Amino acid sequence: MPNRTASFAWGAILFVLMALAIPWFLWGNSTVVAGLPLWLWWHIGWMVLASLAFAVFTQRGWGVWMGGWSA
Repeated sequence: MPNRTASFAWGAILFVLMALAIPWFLWGNSTVVAGLPLWLWWHIGWMVLASLAFAVFTQRGWGVWMGGWSA
């Protein structure tokens, strides 16, 4: 079972991923890169980052918040 520090770290990672999910600061930006709008590149990058975070989570953090804190 993960310790308290690991639980808070995974919580922070989850919060950052949720905060970056919608690029509010790119609304109204019409920049095009390699034929795609910049906001779409942001979304592609976010999906890659979220998939990597979930892959690491399944290996190291699975079970966080299940059954209380460990010592």
